[in-house]
Amino acid sequence: MTLYQKNKVTLNEYLQIRENTEELLEYIDGFIYMSPSPSIRHQRISRELLVKLDHFLKGTPCEIISAPMDVELKSEKIDGIKIVIPDLVIICDKRGFTESRYVGVPSLIIEILSPSNQSHDLITKFNIYMKYGVREYWIVNPMLQSITVYELNDEDMYEQYDVKTDIGKVHSGFLDGFSVELKEIFSEM
Repeated sequence: MTLYQKNKVTLNEYLQIRENTEELLEYIDGFIYMSPSPSIRHQRISRELLVKLDHFLKGTPCEIISAPMDVELKSEKIDGIKIVIPDLVIICDKRGFTESRYVGVPSLIIEILSPSNQSHDLITKFNIYMKYGVREYWIVNPMLQSITVYELNDEDMYEQYDVKTDIGKVHSGFLDGFSVELKEIFSEM
């Protein structure tokens, strides 16, 4: 994840830039960040998780959406504007959908690391999602073939709920009964 430009811009300037480019751009407190195009490996992992989660969520009020979709994180307690493009997002409160994005706080977000965006997902987005109250955050690391699940605790801090590398099942704390076998997610590596 790299800075698209060094200068701060307004939300309106960001939205104008977005209209005139095919780049995946995120907006965090006045700065624009550019996401790299996802690799084939990234897309295969995303597809596997999407299919499994979509099947699990059938008949529930929640739905899963894959990138690219803008999520404007919004909380009455927090100033600033953050528009992110998570790899996968589970939304259970559908009142935040607009024609062009979701405005609010998703229930669960999954980010799949790329060599060029690790610090952005592991530090920047980790702290943003925690601050806004995303109940569960998954970090999928294709290089290590691992999935780490963080869940908000009673102090609104992320606590590692589950982590698996190479083999075994990783479980969701938010989606009661959902687990995924790592060998199925990373089988096409």
